[in-house]
Parts: sequence; C-alpha cells; structure tokens
Amino acid sequence: MKQNLFLVTNRKLVKNKNMLDIIRESVLAGADAVILREKDLNSDKIIPIAENIKKITEPQNVPLIINSNMEAALKINAEGFHTSYLNYMNGHFKFNGILGVSVHSTLEAVKAQEKGADYLLAGHIFKTDCKKGLKPRGIAFLKDILDEVSIPVIAIGGINETNIDEVLKTGVCGAAVMSFVMCSNNPYLTTCNLKKHFGKINN
Repeated sequence: MKQNLFLVTNRKLVKNKNMLDIIRESVLAGADAVILREKDLNSDKIIPIAENIKKITEPQNVPLIINSNMEAALKINAEGFHTSYLNYMNGHFKFNGILGVSVHSTLEAVKAQEKGADYLLAGHIFKTDCKKGLKPRGIAFLKDILDEVSIPVIAIGGINETNIDEVLKTGVCGAAVMSFVMCSNNPYLTTCNLKKHFGKINN
C-alpha cells in the first residue's frame, strides 16, 4: 500500500516566504496532495488562490482539495472537498470528487464512513501549537480508528521527522503536515526528508 503525504496550507504560519512558493517546493519534492485550508477567507479571496495553486498541482498530477468552501471547490474543479465532521453530518454534499472529513473520535470516524466519506483526516495525533491547550490523542487513537473503518485514514497533528515512522507503521493511508512545512525555511528539503520515511515504511 502506497502511503501519501498531504500538505495542509496555513498562510498565517508562513514567515519568510510566499505561500505559493512553499506549495510549489513541497509539490516538487514529493507532496502527494494539497489541502487548501484558509477557512477565514470568503469565496472572492479563496478562488484566486486556489486557481494559482492548481497551476502548480495540476501539471504534477497532485490532487488539490479545498477545505470548507464548496463554491471554490466547484469553481476551480478541485479534485477534492474537505469539511468538518459536524458540517458533513448535518449537510448534504453533492460533489463529484474526493470527499474528506475531519474526525476526532472513533465514533465520528465510523459515522462519517457510514454516511459515505471517501477518506478521514484523524487528529490531532501529537502535541501541536495549532491546537494549543488540547491534549493530543496519540497513536492508540489512530489504531482504534483503523480497526473500525475500511476507508483511507490520514493522520494529522504535530507530525514531523522524529515521529512520522511511528505514524506510518500503524498502516494509515497517509500523513498530513501543516506547520512543519509551512514554517520551514526550506520546504523542498523538509518535504524530501519526510518523503524518505514513506519509502522506508513501504519497502
């Protein structure tokens, strides 16, 4: 089973670079999918960003997934749409592409699968500044979800080079990173180094 590396955007974490440059470097270094997650932006602002990202991802056959903004996902013909568990369970989503849902418990994972989600983003696994004050759920949480669902599960939350092997060994479909790449001064090298771990686990 090929395990994939997902890059999740957060323009507020970018320090010395342009977010598009970070995405470009990460994709060229082997990121397998990009989730555009700028939930505070309305459609008028997110659509031009998404169009520019697609110019980077499409030539590399890397799926672009839009978080929470269906209008933008449809407008740019994104490969995927991602939403929260509550939005997914309370809504009726008609989207001709990959449909992903964030989950924070095994019960949520089971219910999202039952409703038809294509993949789950499960977290947060390790301590992360993006979830300050919230206790990480850990590897055991990930294993519990994997035992209960059959659709792909992507781990997220505090994942970096020191702990990614532990994540991949659970048999997840992939791992998603945000701050580790978004804050990097060398996103190309950071992504390359992460991807080396994927090859090690897969072989």
